[in-house]
Amino acid sequence: MEVFNVVQITEADYGCEETDRSEPMALLKLVSNDEERFFEISEAELEKKGIREGKDVIFTSEGSLLKFVRVVAAVIRNEDKIFAAARGYGEYKGWWEFPGGKIEEGETPAQALVREIYEELTAEIDVKELIRTIEYDYPDFHLSMDCFWAEVRSGQLELKEAEEARWLDLNTIADVKWLPADQMLIDDIKKSME
Repeated sequence: MEVFNVVQITEADYGCEETDRSEPMALLKLVSNDEERFFEISEAELEKKGIREGKDVIFTSEGSLLKFVRVVAAVIRNEDKIFAAARGYGEYKGWWEFPGGKIEEGETPAQALVREIYEELTAEIDVKELIRTIEYDYPDFHLSMDCFWAEVRSGQLELKEAEEARWLDLNTIADVKWLPADQMLIDDIKKSME
């Protein structure tokens, strides 16, 4: 999977007075470490997917373009239980996930995770080993999620953004409706908790 940066967006028909297109199109100039590419996409699709100059994108196996979103997630463990939270906003409101968030400029994944958990849950964590990186195509973006084991170092896990939270064990881990990308991690977690 090659990640491209959108360095320029222009009208695909710039300079043409007449066109037989049914909708306005945009031309994207994309640059990766290995190549430069141009890609034409409808302006409506561009808006729907939230693709902007300066953002990263990938091509799916079918050749469509998706915004590339890189995040981190903490599987916070306390003995035989793991912490999960229900989203309190957006299209997937009420679906369950492992807490975390986006990596900011200049942060390592571990630094981002410590910051995100403190901001979202007011607790300080120790980030442990990487479980794995999940790659998942949602309808409007590609998610690349580094998933780490973590433990609470200090403070209590207090919800600031989530709708609900629970400590789950092997018997209850399947009782919640997981976000699709987070669901991909459940078998790894079960194996380590058995």
